[in-house]
Amino acid sequence: MKTFVAVLFFFIGVTVINAQPGSSKETGQWITVSYPEPVSKRPCPIFRKTFMLPQNGVRSAVLRITALGVYEASINGQRVGADYFTPGFTAYNKRLQYQAYDVTVLLAQQNTIEVLLGDGWWRGKFRNRTSDMSGNHFGNELGLLAELTITYKDNRTETIGTGPGWQCRESGVRYSGFYDGECIDHRYIPGEWAAVRLLEDPGVALVRSISPPVRQQEHFKPVRIFTTPDGEQVADFGQNMAGWVKVVVKGEKGDTIRLQHAEVLDSAGNFFTANLRKARAEDVYVLSGNGEEAFAPHFTYHGFRYIKVTGMDIHRLGLEAVALYSPLPKTGHFACSNPFINQLQHNIEWSLNSNFLEIPTDCPQRDERLGWTGDAQVFAPTASYLRDTRLFFAKWLQDLALEQGANGAVPNFVPTSTPGLETNFGVAGWGDVATVVPWTLYQQYGDTTILRAQYASMKAWVDYIHIVSPDHLWANKGYGDWYTTGAATSLPFIDQCYYARSTQLLINAARVLEKMEDVTLYGKLLDSVKRAFVTTYGRFDRKDIQTQTAYALALVFDLVPETERSNVAELLVAAIHDNGNRLATGFLGTPVLLQALSDNGYTDLAYTLLLSKECPSWLYPLSKGATTVWEKWDAIRPDNSVQATSFNHFAYGAVGQWMYEHIAGIQAAAPGYEKIIIHPLIGSGLTWAEGSYQSAYGTIKSRWEIKKHRLHLRVTIPKGTTATIYLPSRVPGDMATKNVTAGNYHYSIQWN
Repeated sequence: MKTFVAVLFFFIGVTVINAQPGSSKETGQWITVSYPEPVSKRPCPIFRKTFMLPQNGVRSAVLRITALGVYEASINGQRVGADYFTPGFTAYNKRLQYQAYDVTVLLAQQNTIEVLLGDGWWRGKFRNRTSDMSGNHFGNELGLLAELTITYKDNRTETIGTGPGWQCRESGVRYSGFYDGECIDHRYIPGEWAAVRLLEDPGVALVRSISPPVRQQEHFKPVRIFTTPDGEQVADFGQNMAGWVKVVVKGEKGDTIRLQHAEVLDSAGNFFTANLRKARAEDVYVLSGNGEEAFAPHFTYHGFRYIKVTGMDIHRLGLEAVALYSPLPKTGHFACSNPFINQLQHNIEWSLNSNFLEIPTDCPQRDERLGWTGDAQVFAPTASYLRDTRLFFAKWLQDLALEQGANGAVPNFVPTSTPGLETNFGVAGWGDVATVVPWTLYQQYGDTTILRAQYASMKAWVDYIHIVSPDHLWANKGYGDWYTTGAATSLPFIDQCYYARSTQLLINAARVLEKMEDVTLYGKLLDSVKRAFVTTYGRFDRKDIQTQTAYALALVFDLVPETERSNVAELLVAAIHDNGNRLATGFLGTPVLLQALSDNGYTDLAYTLLLSKECPSWLYPLSKGATTVWEKWDAIRPDNSVQATSFNHFAYGAVGQWMYEHIAGIQAAAPGYEKIIIHPLIGSGLTWAEGSYQSAYGTIKSRWEIKKHRLHLRVTIPKGTTATIYLPSRVPGDMATKNVTAGNYHYSIQWN
């Protein structure tokens, strides 16, 4: 059996601490429970180890820990770390993360380590790629592996590892799962401690976690407690989020409180849970009756704004909602004079918060919460402006590469939760995450590390498309322009657009990494792909490619010959006018729609779409009280009927990229913003807008304001960079430019 330390340090490339003379070393071994467990609703087990230490002799102590399942550790009753759902979600059949914590201050002379385990993604009820909800996708037994390394003041070291000397028993957490919720029974009297059983080593790589772990973030008190028309006791926290509700209460022994979670109320004002599908999303708390008691889950989370309380008068409960997400450093800011756009910006950020939870999930509330690749690729540029996403995406992309099929096809969500099943779909717009996100990160941060790490994956994806595309035409089944409100765009057309897009990004990466043979090889392939596109689709003479999405993709992905760009742009404009100046795009068309307009001289129309409040539009959900971005444009219809869909999906929030780059006007002219473009587009009644971005060089700022018939543009350029500033003008084609170095700049322009 491989030891914990050997595997642990081999994969992170550091040196194992050498034991000093007189040191003792107890190598960690995988352990599990020795008692029989029920088939379903399995109580969370708790493991423990007691030990003594010399008085005043400890210099430092580090706990390295991982689990098959999710864990929560404590030493002498004090929680270890502030992280949740550790060791995190990876392709468990390929690799398993571990965490390391400095626990020096937690140790005493007499010590007890306790570790609570939950099913988590490892064996809990969790949807996989075949929609199997039975659980046990990666394994049927929980496991714990840990080592506490203590360094004494005389340089001796001692390692206390999991093994036969540990004990286990059931805990008062009677069951816990991501979809169904958690049950905690404070009446529960545990049985005797039992010896643990050694577990066979799972035989996968142990890697130290690099992505910021999930932690508690904002806390919310109810903004309203009320009774619905159906007589339900409901609390409204005012913000849709991912997290849980903490309860403080006094009651009698056996009193049972049930909290159900929902994102919205129905048209009659009643609690709405139809969109949860098979997820119960219910936490159950049973009181001991011993005075004031506090409850909060350990191993579950919910997507919610509202909770329904049964079992006790809601007014007797102290309620506090806690947001949970991966705390990525904030890097971007945007605001403007239009309060609706500011609310949209708020909603985008909260959908990011709610779904950047260990992996980039599609939604936090229903029986899904999966790392859908299409959602991630369209939203990555917006996310990477708002947050530092490098480590978050680097971790996730590693799993993507590991789960890529032997043929190069990429799963539609990562991790797949389906070990050993390799019927990967290779869907356009979803699988292209393999090229889009690494290139996005390189453009944003100027760091080739992820580009190098993912290059083989990028290349394998393009090779896969090439192999399945006779005559350089890709025609595959897929999701297309998911949830479009207009006519469906031809799937083969979308395939071909993304074929060209991914090939171009691969060429770009090859050039950066100085792989010139690949630049030549895939350059020839791209020429063939574009010729096939023009020959097959270039006249746009079929109804299924006479759509807003088709025109926008062709323009932004550079598939239209220069001589035809103005004609195709006019076709896009006509399609929008024919639709009453409303958008008619879905997951793939929406992120490029405004860019296609502004790049081709139709900024006013782009603003018209952005500021529209009719359904479908970005601002329409605000009229229905949305505090996050919806999965469907009409999730709540104009007649107030509520659809069973997600009310917390970040895909349509990809419009944020256009807001930052074209309203605030901050753009990267070179990777990592070593060269900067400041090019704000003034329009549609906005009187001011501002944006900032914390780059590796420092903070970039852009703010414009119209005041007393003058437009004032203030710009900050950080040291080590240069910038081209485009000065707006009322006269078309009369825009002046300023080439500047680091500094603060103020321009005042006549604006009648």
